[in-house]
Amino acid sequence: MLEPLKQNAKSLGLKVKIATAEAETLPFADESFDLVFGHAVLHHIPDLRRAFSEFARVLRPGGTVAFCGEPSRYGDFLAAIPKRTALLTAPIWRRLVGASPRDFDAEAAEHNGHDLEPEVDVHAFSPGDLRRFCDESSFDEVSVKGEELLASIHGWTVRTLEASAEPDEVPWAWRRFAFRSYLALQRLDNQVLEPRLPPQLFYNLLVSARKP
Repeated sequence: MLEPLKQNAKSLGLKVKIATAEAETLPFADESFDLVFGHAVLHHIPDLRRAFSEFARVLRPGGTVAFCGEPSRYGDFLAAIPKRTALLTAPIWRRLVGASPRDFDAEAAEHNGHDLEPEVDVHAFSPGDLRRFCDESSFDEVSVKGEELLASIHGWTVRTLEASAEPDEVPWAWRRFAFRSYLALQRLDNQVLEPRLPPQLFYNLLVSARKP
């Protein structure tokens, strides 16, 4: 991930300084940054209280902390339903699109690290959890929002179906349908559901706050 970051920065004419560190022990001086931002990372951090304390330490007064793509507790439950449904209907779907069952290689499956997922996904959150971590580190203007409901149900269904088939045999017509319909449902979530429903009902949570 760091190598693409360097290449992207270079192509944009930007200078970046890259560091690898534990979130609980950031190797930066106090009040070094205006923004601490991450995507789908908090649920991998073992000690979130220490991590949020570090986020507050390295931020300048008035700086912002923001994380998105964090799994909600209800979202974990929600994802299981379309996965199970898609697994049951996958043979019918494969016949309809003309794809054969995927030949899973046990050695390849072990190499891609998917078996480690239960070990590294150590948290799922309620909105109150994320607010509490911010409050304990003396952040203010705390906001927790939900993201993706219909789009996540659709996305997990599509991904589970496609994972059951040989990738090269999934037709482009299906891929276009899956992608465009996902974007349409994402817009519906964003414009209609997210402003009206409680954040805990959504698959992902977004948290932001400001250092006084």
